Amino acid sequence: MILGNIKNLYKDIFKSYDSPTLEKHIEKIVELDVYLPHSSTFFCITNTQELGFEYISKNMFSCLHIDPLKLKQEAMRYYWSRIHPEDVEYWLQALNALMEYTLDEISEDERHKMSYTWNYRFKNGRDEYVNIIQNTTPLEFDSFMKPIIGLAHYTVVDSRVKLGVTATAKYLNENDEYETKYFNNFSQKLLTNDITNRERDIIRLLVLNYSSKEIGIKLNISPNTVDTHRRNILKKLNITSTGELIGMLKMNKTLF
Repeated sequence: MILGNIKNLYKDIFKSYDSPTLEKHIEKIVELDVYLPHSSTFFCITNTQELGFEYISKNMFSCLHIDPLKLKQEAMRYYWSRIHPEDVEYWLQALNALMEYTLDEISEDERHKMSYTWNYRFKNGRDEYVNIIQNTTPLEFDSFMKPIIGLAHYTVVDSRVKLGVTATAKYLNENDEYETKYFNNFSQKLLTNDITNRERDIIRLLVLNYSSKEIGIKLNISPNTVDTHRRNILKKLNITSTGELIGMLKMNKTLF
């Protein structure tokens, strides 16, 4: 996917309607960055209106071996050009899904409590791909309460760790704990073609909290056969428990 297409799609996702104030956030974060130790993480203030970075923390170079001045000057187009070509489409799908979920499901008053995480492979300054896990918290919203400026934290993980491109939206609840509201794996859909129609039927009933015995009655098969299907489903999807499967499916509206 060429950069021009990425730019157009990205701007569509983050289309906004006014210019918020950045100065107060930048001043505070610059002051904090002076005292933070070097680590395998860095952070930026991202501006989706200007397709740029308002601030890049000092750790960025030690994490990615990329000149921060070059990144600041060439902005997001340069950053996008270094995302692994196989991940670009999934990455855009993840951003769009998170934005749609926020606008459709989260009230305007609650959007400042959201936090978003996604990942992709990125070519560092040594021309080696690493995994980037990006977590972004909104700082400013446009007049339609669409998040457009964020504090983005980037964690660098060795490329030998195989990660699918996923997206997660979390909400800071009344107990000051983040709870997952949305999850999707874009590079490997859970209900792949390897899942048979009978297994899909069982998955749907599991999501509705039916037991193996109840599923057997509904499908006219024995509970032992249901349990065999359940074991096969977990093996095919590389998931360790039925609870994990149900939780991921319940949070994702697109899998059925």
